[in-house]
Amino acid sequence: MIDVVGWRIDDVVQLIRGKKNTIVRLQLLQSDASPGSPPDTIALIRDKIKLEDQSAKADTVHIIHNGQEMVFGVITIPTFYSDFDAMRRGDKDYKSTTRDVARLLGKLEAQNVDGVIIDLRRNGGGYLNEAVDLTGLFIDRGPVVQVRDTNGQVDVERDQHPGRVYDGPLAVMVDRLSASASEIFAAAIQDYNRGIIIGSQSYGKGTVQRPIDLNRFVRDSNLKLGQIKLTIAKFYRVDGRSTQHDGVTPDVPFPSRLSLMDIGESSQPNALVWDHIKGIRHSDFEELGGILPQLNKQHMLRLSNNPEYEELLAEIDDYKKLRNQKHVSLNEAKRRAEMDKRKRKKDEETEEQDKKDDLLMTESAQVLGDYITLKKNN
Repeated sequence: MIDVVGWRIDDVVQLIRGKKNTIVRLQLLQSDASPGSPPDTIALIRDKIKLEDQSAKADTVHIIHNGQEMVFGVITIPTFYSDFDAMRRGDKDYKSTTRDVARLLGKLEAQNVDGVIIDLRRNGGGYLNEAVDLTGLFIDRGPVVQVRDTNGQVDVERDQHPGRVYDGPLAVMVDRLSASASEIFAAAIQDYNRGIIIGSQSYGKGTVQRPIDLNRFVRDSNLKLGQIKLTIAKFYRVDGRSTQHDGVTPDVPFPSRLSLMDIGESSQPNALVWDHIKGIRHSDFEELGGILPQLNKQHMLRLSNNPEYEELLAEIDDYKKLRNQKHVSLNEAKRRAEMDKRKRKKDEETEEQDKKDDLLMTESAQVLGDYITLKKNN
């Protein structure tokens, strides 16, 4: 097995790809699994996969905010994808994250939604150009991310398209599994003050790697030397800060058990450290600085009276105690009883997971409702 945590999605895909009807094995560990939980191994038969399975999808969430009904569009983006083969063939309708999201935004605006939420939770990244182009749907031209190579040369990836596809209220949801391209998009939205970032600290994947086939250096075709992956560049936000190690810190935080797990660049023993370079000139769309304290105040006041939020905090506290446990019983009967209890609790938590996801989604809509109300009153 090859550990691919933190890899770019396109690099992972290259490992999974292979000859049709051959078998690839994947070892999976649930992101919210308790310490000591065994991974699951599944075997897949390789076949053609349609991009629709990982395409961006739109939905709506309805809330009552200060006695008034509000409707928000929600666009969930599992990964940053693009069908380059179709694009090279000249297919005018080739699929990509940016194209799909632009189409979904048009449909949501036709429904007169009060605002839009981009859900990037568990989005491990993907194609850099899609993160840049997606940002361009919400800003009017400008730099999106800086890329510094090993020689210190800095290139700037820019949105070159004038105008905005959507210029209404915007929120972006992230969690500890939001990485790489997800962080580039969220960081740009935050630096431009274009929208509100909600959730927990992101992964912190701010480096660019390239796999190099070692067989290119030898002439013996019988040798299988494998690959070496080299870090060739580093990402920096438009304000000069790196997304490496620290990730993106939300404007409005929401607790998650993922934040307690050994996930993210900061958990790696030899990860490159955070640093910064010179920022680059960019626009500010909103003056969020004066609004964010009030948003957080209303956010915490609302959650303090929410029983589902209290259950979530209790669950996080239990997980923290389990992680800090220094001793385990060597008595087989006791250990089996503990494992059975943990399994029953896991099954119960699975049934409640939808409610927890709804809680964060609903609260994100409430925060966006607060923002709209505060802007209207100012």
